[in-house]
Amino acid sequence: MVVTRFAPSPTGYLHIGGLRTALLSYLWAKKNGGKFLLRIEDTDKARNSEEAAQAIVNAFEWLGLAHDGEITYQSKRDDIYAKYIQQLLHEGKAYRCYMTKEELTELRETQMANKQRTMYDGSYRDFNGTPPEGVEPAIRIKAPKSGPIVVKDGVKGTITFQAEDILDDFVIARADGSPTYNFVVAVDDALMGVTEVIRGDDHLSNTPKQIVVYEALGFEIPAFYHVPMIHNAEGKKLSKRDGATDVMAYKEMGYTPEALLNFLVRLGWSHGDQEIFSMEEMMELFNPKDINKSASIYNTEKLDWLSGHYIKNMPNKKLAELLEQYGLMLTSHDKKEILLDSLKERAKTLKDLAELTKEILATPTSYDEKAVAKAFKADAIEVLNAFSAKVSASETLHLPSDYHHLMEEVVNEMGIGFGKIGQPLRLALLGKLSGPGLDSVMAIIGKNETLQRIEHAIAANS
Repeated sequence: MVVTRFAPSPTGYLHIGGLRTALLSYLWAKKNGGKFLLRIEDTDKARNSEEAAQAIVNAFEWLGLAHDGEITYQSKRDDIYAKYIQQLLHEGKAYRCYMTKEELTELRETQMANKQRTMYDGSYRDFNGTPPEGVEPAIRIKAPKSGPIVVKDGVKGTITFQAEDILDDFVIARADGSPTYNFVVAVDDALMGVTEVIRGDDHLSNTPKQIVVYEALGFEIPAFYHVPMIHNAEGKKLSKRDGATDVMAYKEMGYTPEALLNFLVRLGWSHGDQEIFSMEEMMELFNPKDINKSASIYNTEKLDWLSGHYIKNMPNKKLAELLEQYGLMLTSHDKKEILLDSLKERAKTLKDLAELTKEILATPTSYDEKAVAKAFKADAIEVLNAFSAKVSASETLHLPSDYHHLMEEVVNEMGIGFGKIGQPLRLALLGKLSGPGLDSVMAIIGKNETLQRIEHAIAANS
């Protein structure tokens, strides 16, 4: 069975790069009928945030990425880690190191001065003497001093590290007894039955150390897929300005889960020229071996395009429900269908759609000065009065076509171009010269509101 995991540290909020690796891990597990696990790596008590941990859970719920089983919290597994540290000590595969921080700093400074690689020199590796008084020892693992450390990576291929170039006897438990990152990751992945690890390639340098832990404890080594990072348009590390922000900020900006997940799956992976993927298609088609070896580029325009696509193709009932978060109660609005059909073609995000909706439903309280100068010229008021009279006299105004017919009558009877009625009428209805079709606007707000807005505009601008 394929078992994957996502293991964020709650020292900050869930960012877009982490979400991408979570999505890829989720897809691969589900495609293979396996399990997708969530582990919160909260052993760094000084930097952990309960609020950040909850935000990670909230993001998963919003996106619909359901994890299997209970969430694993590393902070609750200290006894497990202590057990395996004692096992390594008992088997002679780890040892107590009494080197103080000051001594370690002095050693590194000397190595730097001699242009040597900075590393622990193994001075306590085979120590049999009397421990120095007043020094709480750290626990170091006996890493191989030479030879190859082979990482079989599904994205990058086989990578061979030389132990003498990258390893020393690294710490697996600090002097206060707390275990270190590379030790607990290996223990947890093994005990949780993780078979395949999909993560950012910034973790590649940790992998040889984790392999050392796996081998020392006799655990089976999982398959690794190290995913290249997401860069901005300039090819640099993604910053907050580029989009490396809290995932839940995307909800606040009005993106839908469908659009965001579709956007992320296409960062570094493709299936021909296909751009739109349902969750079912992602599960069917995704394979981590097809992930590109080079970094992917974050493209806001692509995200907006995808978001607009999902909004345009979303049922109006669901759109109305989603717009409730913006204070819009449209589920029972009698012109809901006309309203949303007329606006969703123009919206990139739910927030855009909400703002466009409010512009239609709210009576203008002011008018754009430049628009007034452009629209209220010559016989504009006369045209508006003629149209208002027709609206007032009509008894059958329900559909956009009903209002459009009256506009055509005024144009024909007065011998004017459509712009002569369109501009002043748009200003009267919306307070500006841009927006959706006027016939749809009037059908949405209704006969009485249409007449009131025309009357108010004439009074305010004559």
